[in-house]
Amino acid sequence: MADKSAKGNPALTHIGAGGEARMVDVSDKPATDREAVAEGRVVMSKASLELILSGNAKKGDVLGTARVAGIMAAKRTSDLIPLCHPLALSKVTLDIEPDAALPGCIVRATVKVTGPTGVEMEALTAVSIACLTIYDMIKAVERGIRIEGIHLVAKRGGKSGDYQA
Repeated sequence: MADKSAKGNPALTHIGAGGEARMVDVSDKPATDREAVAEGRVVMSKASLELILSGNAKKGDVLGTARVAGIMAAKRTSDLIPLCHPLALSKVTLDIEPDAALPGCIVRATVKVTGPTGVEMEALTAVSIACLTIYDMIKAVERGIRIEGIHLVAKRGGKSGDYQA
């Protein structure tokens, strides 16, 4: 998120006046309800998708494991991304929809919090790790898997208002 500098130009919030990295001070911001939704895709062969859906992948339940991994990742975002604030998340859902037309899976995370800062990074981290987990669990049968299109779909709450991609 960019702040406005004295001249009205966007300024990076995680860069101090001397160019050093810094964590943004959110102590004066009110706690409000916030939500973010992120999405990404894992593209693979039809055979790999069928293997996942049959439940016969060598490493086990691919989609269930990816779902748990994504939820865990959302909760650990501040440990992974240096300048993110640790947040007490109130809800994390991770939906993975098989899509025969890709072929592959569409991964979508929704994260909620009541706090002074948003949860966009938590939603994006959840999707990223869920996609990587799917890759990890089927890479033995296919190396050409692609992770694509990880992006913020929507956010709600906070001073900057709502966003819809």
